Order: sequence, then structure tokens, then C-alpha cells
Amino acid sequence: MNHILRRCGLRAVALALVASTVGCGGGGSGPPVLNWYAPPDNGAYQKLADRCSRASGGAYRVKVSVLPTDASGQREQLVRRLAAKDSSIDVMALDPVYVPEFAEAGFLRPFEPAEAAALTEGMLSSAVESSGWRNRLVAAPFRANTQLLWYRKSVAAAAGLDPSRPVGWDEVIAAAEKTHKTVAVPAKRYEGITVWVNGLVAGAGGAIVRDVEKGVDLEPTLQEGGSGKRAAEIMRRLGRSSAAPTNLATSIEDDTRTTFQSDTGGFMINWTYAHGAAAEAVAAGQLGREVLDDYGWARYPRTDPGKASRPPFGGIALGVSKYGGHSAAAVSAVRCAGTLENQITYMLESKETTAKAAAYDDPRVRAALPMADLIKESLDQAGPRPRTPYYNDVSASVQRIYHPPADVNPDTAPRDTDDLITGVLHDKVLL
Repeated sequence: MNHILRRCGLRAVALALVASTVGCGGGGSGPPVLNWYAPPDNGAYQKLADRCSRASGGAYRVKVSVLPTDASGQREQLVRRLAAKDSSIDVMALDPVYVPEFAEAGFLRPFEPAEAAALTEGMLSSAVESSGWRNRLVAAPFRANTQLLWYRKSVAAAAGLDPSRPVGWDEVIAAAEKTHKTVAVPAKRYEGITVWVNGLVAGAGGAIVRDVEKGVDLEPTLQEGGSGKRAAEIMRRLGRSSAAPTNLATSIEDDTRTTFQSDTGGFMINWTYAHGAAAEAVAAGQLGREVLDDYGWARYPRTDPGKASRPPFGGIALGVSKYGGHSAAAVSAVRCAGTLENQITYMLESKETTAKAAAYDDPRVRAALPMADLIKESLDQAGPRPRTPYYNDVSASVQRIYHPPADVNPDTAPRDTDDLITGVLHDKVLL
């Protein structure tokens, strides 16, 4: 846990004093209240919590507490509170990249073998793999997400691009240039640009790091095989292209959607929520139906024309806090959240995609998500980000060197990032 505490400093001590005044959610008469910390959404989390509260038959009640919007902010808030052994956290929604860190720090209650078997039954293998650490299930697969290439059908047709076959980044950028349109990608200096770099590197057959079991002695590998260089070449080409949106270097997911839906929109890299969000905007009268009808989707672009792409993997895993006072009830609530019917209902309500494989075959899901087969295929062949307790340091190092896209130097970025990761992990460099 030292790598976390050294970043929390005195803040953890102060929070420990605050935590001593915070109840564990079960005070007073009646069933215990389980605090489920989750990212903000459209209310689907609370509806799921209410269903599981009712299904418990009075054994517990689930209350949703809202975390910050971005993954880094979610991590920071949870780390501060868990480092202070805050007993008010029962269940937490974790970005899978932070599961190893929380597990290594002892913040998570690992699931027993029988519990793990029930929680992983019928779940996509990529989601299960991203929920374990040191051969134990330490978080339960819940949401599984991936990025697609979204395109305006009219633009692809005008450019002569056929997205029904595998297409590469160079082809997409050229098509946007030809039609005077844009390629929108989340590329602000935050987790989104690490997702982009990792997707490009994995698509070239490489990895950002390896030997993660060695802790701080893991080996950065962006220089190996040219994958880090190839990633930088693509980013730099887009960043300096007429196809780059004016806000490329500061864009997050919703910014890319706004650009894609504008008159300059041509192509977009975004998570699967994009289609559902557009449908909601149409229903609310905020977006013309003709824009949604022009939405097309395809697999994440290839980095290397000769290699299949490795679409980014994202999502949410549900962890049970080691410090909560109602662990048995928390495990029961997590199990309830993962049932097939609850996964389908949550998927339809939230417009987010699930880790439950069978949900993609449900007629209701297929009606709401006509790209369900592509999503499932992309998740089956996804390229996860590095699984290390030091992920935050690795990601921050990538963000520093590979941003902004227009200024990335393909000849130096891989080496500089490898050196920075090593320096940061050995406390020789401060980010």
C-alpha cells in the first residue's frame, strides 16, 4: 500500500479523522444501508440499487453515492477514503485498470471460490480477466465497454471508404481529408489519451509494459517492435491534418460526439454509449433524426494493415470494501446486480454495455443496440490496458509524452516514455 500512501500524504491522516465520524450505513433500527459508490449516470444505478433492495426481502437497502465523472477523479476519491479505512464504503464501482492497485493495497475483500464461480458465470472472458488479481477474483464483472469507429454514412460513401471491411487509421484520416470532414478522438491529457495510445500500440502487436508481476521493476516496452513509434506516427498525422478537430488536444468523449454530430463530423472514436446518447438527444428534440440515421459503426481501426485491431477495453467492476461493516450483504447485492435480467434492464436504462454475454442475444438489447454483435466481437478481442498496481503512474507518464497529438515525436516518444515510467516508478522523477 505504500505506493498509494506516498501519494496521499497527510490527506489520508486528515480523512481518517473525518472517517471516524462517518457511520457505516447501518446505524439505528431496520436493515443495514449499503453504500454503493458509482460514477454519475442517468439514474440507472439507483434503479438497479432499488431493485436489489427489494429483491433482498428486507435484508438490506442499497444507497448510491455519486463519484466524480472521470476515472482519475473516481480513483482519487476512493483511494483517499479507503486509505483512511472509511467504513462507510460497502460496494464501489471501479474502472478495471485500478483493480490491481486496490487489491494490492488490501482495500478489496476477495471473493471466495464459490462466490467467484457465481459472479463470473456467463461473463465475457475479457471482463473476468480484468477483475482478478494474483489468481483471485477481487472484483465482480459488471459493465464491459469498448470503442468503435463511428462514421457518417454519407461521408464514408462520398470518400469511397467501405467500413464493412477492416479499415486502418491512415484510410480513415485520408477519407476525412478528402471530404473536408473530421476524425474526432478523445485526446485531452487525461485517461482518454492513454486509451488511444494503448489501442494503437496493441493493434501493432505491442504493449506499453510487461512483467507487471515485478511491481516497480516492470519493463516499459514502447520501444520494442516499433509499436510505440507507429502509435506516435498516427497521432501526429491526425494532429497535423485538416481532419483534426480544432479541439482535438482538449477533447473528451462528449466533445467528440458533439463534433461528430456537427456539420464537420465525419468519423469518431468513442465508446458504445454514443449511439444511445444520440437516440436520447433525438427523442428530446436536441438532435435531428437525420443525424442519427446517418450514424454508421465499424470495428476499431487497424494500426497495422496486416494485423487485426485490438479494440480498447473498458467498463466497471464491482468491488466490496474490506472495511465495510456488512460484507455478506454487500456480496449479495453485487450478485444481484450481475443477474442476467438485471444486466439487461440496466443496459437498456443506462445505454451502457454489459459483461454478461447472453445479454447481447436478448431481443430488447438487439433492438436498442443494432451493433450488438460488433460490440461483443470487439470485447472478445479487446486489448486491455496494463494491469499493474502502478497503473496511475504508467498512464500519467504516457499522457505527458504523447500529448498533444500534433507534437508527438515518433523518433523519441517511445524511448522518452519508457524512461519516464522507469524513473517515476523508482521515485527518481516526479510527475
